[in-house]
Amino acid sequence: MDAQTLVDERGELWLALAPLWLDREPGESEYAHMVEVIQRHELSLHELEWIFRLELAPVLARNQMSVAGEWRYFDDYRLMQRLVAHNLRLTGWRRKGWALFSGLTTMMTRHRWNELMARVMLERGESPHP
Repeated sequence: MDAQTLVDERGELWLALAPLWLDREPGESEYAHMVEVIQRHELSLHELEWIFRLELAPVLARNQMSVAGEWRYFDDYRLMQRLVAHNLRLTGWRRKGWALFSGLTTMMTRHRWNELMARVMLERGESPHP
């Protein structure tokens, strides 16, 4: 897959989900926007989980560990460059390595992700609790 295909297929979704890693809780309008974008992409919850764990978390979790920087928002252009570069390299052993350590890279945002997935399920008419 080339960079343009990645941007075309995932760019909107990646940018919509990026606020999960900011230093503040996403607001109602941000969650609503995330749900809307997710619904447009017609991905399963399983597919979304792996996008969260492998495509986004390895890049965005670094922001949470950094002392310097402004984490109230992202520079969309720079963020997209970093996400595309990461995902172009996400094959073979790298993919397996990130899958192995994805619990660590998603730990700080898991509660936000769970909230988002509950909202997606509600929007889809599914029960968020068994």
